[in-house]
Amino acid sequence: MSAKDGGYFSRLVRKLTSDVEELDADEMSMRSGAEGAQRACDCRSGEEATVMGRLRSVELCPTNEAATLEAELFDGTQGVTLIWLGRRRIPGIEPGRTIKVRGRMAERDGQKVLYNPYYELQSPVS
Repeated sequence: MSAKDGGYFSRLVRKLTSDVEELDADEMSMRSGAEGAQRACDCRSGEEATVMGRLRSVELCPTNEAATLEAELFDGTQGVTLIWLGRRRIPGIEPGRTIKVRGRMAERDGQKVLYNPYYELQSPVS
């Protein structure tokens, strides 16, 4: 029986031998699919996208006069940079928080970016 068969024993062996980050990425990818979100790796520049994932980092980037709040969202497949222009802080936007975002995908320096995305804070998994 191979690990691809998905039997109880194969899943148990995978959980015991896999890296915690890999298991977390798999769980996040499955949860986002169940919530109707797209996988970040499948999103293309210029398309409307809905992505759900966990915030890895959040930072204030004061460039000249206009402040921007930047966050890195990881959905289990790829990272997406979220940028809110003219914002210094958004309640609930903090590292470790799971959110669902929607907006038009763009690209900056080879990285996927969503500018001023609509967002929904998700409740923690119990």
